[in-house]
Amino acid sequence: MDSFEINKIVAAILVVALLIIGIGKISDMVFHVEKPEKPGYVVEVEVKTKTVLKETSTIEKVDISALMAMGDVISGEKIFKKCAACHSINKGGKNNIGPALYNVVGRKIGGVADYKYSKALVEYGKEWNFEELNGFLIKPAKWIKGTKMAYAGLRKEKDRASVIKYLNQNSDNPQPLP
Repeated sequence: MDSFEINKIVAAILVVALLIIGIGKISDMVFHVEKPEKPGYVVEVEVKTKTVLKETSTIEKVDISALMAMGDVISGEKIFKKCAACHSINKGGKNNIGPALYNVVGRKIGGVADYKYSKALVEYGKEWNFEELNGFLIKPAKWIKGTKMAYAGLRKEKDRASVIKYLNQNSDNPQPLP
């Protein structure tokens, strides 16, 4: 390619660029639009006031004696196998990822001395009774906010009752069922 053809190509590109810029300037002069003082549209909406209730700790009351009547220890032992990945249930069992659960029913929450609990469990200040275990096993992170137990929970009432009965049985002094 000689230099004359290169000059024609460069000139064509420049002419197209000038035409685009020129057409834009000419169209701005022909179609002059005044800009509004405040850009945007005013949209009028009907404002509805909503009364927001502060979330209080409303705990759904469960008939624990009826719930405990649903469960059985043999099923609880089978269901507890999910828990055995993190907890031991044997007398004198060691803490694993979670604390040992022998003698758990009736014990203070966060009460195993050689286990490092989350701050939320240590400050909770209650005992593991049937109601507390039921609520905790539904969804631990919701029952005691800030717990480090990352378990989804047991949705079925019969499963929870069975596990609680199994935990109660694995004790030196099992609590009387409600």
